[in-house]
Amino acid sequence: MAARQGALAADRPPAGLALVDKPAGPTSHDCVARVRRWAGTKKIGHAGTLDPAATGLLILGVGRATRLLTYLVGLDKVYTATIRLGAATTTDDSAGERLFSSSAAGLDLADVRAAMSTWRGPVAQVPSAVSAVKVGGQRAYARVRAGQEVVLKPRPVVIRRFDLLASRVEGPHLDLDVVVECSSGTYVRALARDLGAGLGVGGHLTALRRLRIGPFDVAEAQPLPARDLLSGDPPAGGSGAPGVPRLAVETMASAARRLWPTRLLDPEEVRRLSHGQSITPNPGLGALGALEGRAGSRTAGGSGRDPGDGTQGGAGSRTAGGSGRDPGDGTQGGAGSRADGIGGLVAAIGPDGELVALIEGGRPVAVFA
Repeated sequence: MAARQGALAADRPPAGLALVDKPAGPTSHDCVARVRRWAGTKKIGHAGTLDPAATGLLILGVGRATRLLTYLVGLDKVYTATIRLGAATTTDDSAGERLFSSSAAGLDLADVRAAMSTWRGPVAQVPSAVSAVKVGGQRAYARVRAGQEVVLKPRPVVIRRFDLLASRVEGPHLDLDVVVECSSGTYVRALARDLGAGLGVGGHLTALRRLRIGPFDVAEAQPLPARDLLSGDPPAGGSGAPGVPRLAVETMASAARRLWPTRLLDPEEVRRLSHGQSITPNPGLGALGALEGRAGSRTAGGSGRDPGDGTQGGAGSRTAGGSGRDPGDGTQGGAGSRADGIGGLVAAIGPDGELVALIEGGRPVAVFA
């Protein structure tokens, strides 16, 4: 029995991040449940959800890497979406009841582009009423479903890109295919609503796909197996059911190198950090205690919630684009990145290449060894 348990443990995927391309239909929690069976472990978490109708990138933490997820929620997101002008709905998407309609077929695209430009940059956005924002300790969507009127306050977000890719007339409606790059906390549904309101015809979201979260791209993601392929007995440690490939997981150290500048540790530094002790903030240069940069990704302020599509996640961290300056702790960032990484953190990597801790000025913030 012990030998069998050991074999199953050895076959489980390593702790790390799994990138999944969510299909339309299942909830994000359904996806997590499938991946738990796929990976053969219950310890799976997510770094922000997608609405059932939305598709695209989900970042899931496997094993100890669930502790990394709290640092990922504040990353910028990139979406493609379809906005229908000419009708407003109660939910700001096609799932809601229609509030009013007004022909948008005759809109000039120059006017549409001009209206879109007003929503670029730092803006104050009112979240969709059917959202995960809490009002008096209760989710806004729960209050709406209970028949209560919900009035939400505007929140600061940053929309770095809001561009028109294509357009087409559908009867009295004008459908817009757009790309949105935005900070965590942005509701794309609310963006559709506000664009339609600004043009005087109403608008709502009809399709949404998440392409990127920080440096992670949906092109790297693996498709989610159908539920019936993962039915029956749980697969043995991520080896997959017949016809299902093994769950691909990016190790914690590999993911950390994409997110933070890294510091290479010597064995004594590993020992100290493993016991929750600080290490010298500036070790200088050398083979050990050496410096590594990272290819930076610009991230923006987040509230700890990722509701770009009516979603939520864990606690976020705010970062911004920088010059790659040296923060004086023996690390350096890559070009176009903040040298102090997401939330001012640095990934501490042991001689064996494993992620030991996230540190700030030599002080351990999260220990994984």
